[in-house]
Amino acid sequence: MTLVGFVLMSYVFFFFFFLSVGRCQLQTGFYASSCPNAESIVKSEVSKATQQDSRLPASLIRLHFHDCFVQGCDASVLLDDTSSFTGEKTAGPNNNSLRGFEVIDTIKASLESSCKGVVSCADILAIAARDSSVITGGPSWDVRLGRRDSTTASLSGANSQIPSPAFTVNQLISAFTAKGLSAEDMFTLSGAHTIGQAKCSSFSGRLFNNSGSGQPDPSIRPGFLKSLQSACPQGGDATALQPLDVATATTFDNQYYSNLLLGRGLLNSDQVLSTTVGTARNFVKAYSSDQSKFFSNFAGSMINMGNISPLTTPNGIIRSNCRVPS
Repeated sequence: MTLVGFVLMSYVFFFFFFLSVGRCQLQTGFYASSCPNAESIVKSEVSKATQQDSRLPASLIRLHFHDCFVQGCDASVLLDDTSSFTGEKTAGPNNNSLRGFEVIDTIKASLESSCKGVVSCADILAIAARDSSVITGGPSWDVRLGRRDSTTASLSGANSQIPSPAFTVNQLISAFTAKGLSAEDMFTLSGAHTIGQAKCSSFSGRLFNNSGSGQPDPSIRPGFLKSLQSACPQGGDATALQPLDVATATTFDNQYYSNLLLGRGLLNSDQVLSTTVGTARNFVKAYSSDQSKFFSNFAGSMINMGNISPLTTPNGIIRSNCRVPS
């Protein structure tokens, strides 16, 4: 083969390789022809569910996050255990903690009635997370779609890869970079804690015996500490809930970052963003004073998160029931 022929063949190979890769990428408007009402159906169901339970938007955003951090954004988090299959729902970070599965079931049923076998459960999670932000006053973004669903799950992955509320800044950054996200994505996505609640068991150690010191976490402001100790006393109900954002618990805004500067972060993984001198604290300060910047960056980081190792054609399936791997 001549050099010219080799170069030409190489060009043809790479052209079709990248064309094939490009077809597998997520894209906006993916269901424009196959299920044109897909996004409006999801939005309608999220809205109806939120009217019944104001906690659901935070729960749906969290579902998308916990899904993407294990095996990528493949809806593996939605799979139920069976006698022959173990899913991720019983993992430590998920068990008796994740919520909103019934809402996803309802959305899926509506979509199956409108366009059977078209919209994946993984895409439902991504759209519902965006709509949950918007319905609580947060930013919107064009959700890139085309994910397909996994037929497997990883209990061990859910136990080891989802960031702990006790993590330090460096541990949080490591957990995010392991998924291809940046430190900036971590600082930004933490702002999702501007809505939602956490169980006393997630932070009670900070209130009485921080890091085995026998003392409360000194970064918690005294007044806030007293109120938390009253709400979550030693030996009390570990499942009792407290708002992650004590000021505006159901409104998606930048108050979360202002709370951190005031020593009113609920989880250790929240408060350390402010108490760690350097880049982390700089982001907290910037977002606390500029909500539009936070909103813009949050939208971009949610897109980045939604792009973690998605299954796309010809991989994966479109589940007819989001709880069943078939």
